[in-house]
Amino acid sequence: MRNISDLIEHYLKHMLVDSPEGTVEIQRNELADKFSCVPSQINYVISTRFSLEKGYVVESKRGGGGYIRIQRIELPSHLAIQNHLCDNIGERIGQSAAEGLIYQLEEAKVISRREANLLRAVVSRDNLAMKLPLRDEVRARLMRAMLVALLSK
Repeated sequence: MRNISDLIEHYLKHMLVDSPEGTVEIQRNELADKFSCVPSQINYVISTRFSLEKGYVVESKRGGGGYIRIQRIELPSHLAIQNHLCDNIGERIGQSAAEGLIYQLEEAKVISRREANLLRAVVSRDNLAMKLPLRDEVRARLMRAMLVALLSK
C-alpha cells in the first residue's frame, strides 16, 4: 500500500497528464481536505517531488485567492539532451544533482527504469569511495560517459 505522499504525487501527476497545457493549479487547503491531511503534507510533496531537478516548475501565490501552479518541463530531442547534459554536468557534479538529472530523464522516458537504477548505483557516494572534490569529478566523468552511451541509441 502506498503512503499519503505517494498518493498525492500520483494524483498531481495524473492531473498534469490530463491537462492540455501541461500545467495544474491547485489550492493547498482544498487538496489537503481531499486527502484528509494537513496542508504542510502538500508542501512536503510539492517541494520534494516536484522540484526543478525533477523536471517541474512550481509557482505559488499566498493569500486568500492563493494557488500553487505546477508545470512540467518538456525535454528536447536525445541529441539536444545529450549536449545539454554534457555541458551542464561540467567538471564536477554532486550526488543530489546527479540523482535529480537521472530522475528527470527517467520521468521523461528518455531512459528506462533499469538504466536509471544502473546510473544511480554508479554515481552513489557509497560506490565512489574517495574524498571530495575527486568524488564529484569522477561522478561527472562517469555520468557524461554513460549518458553519451545511453543517448546514442
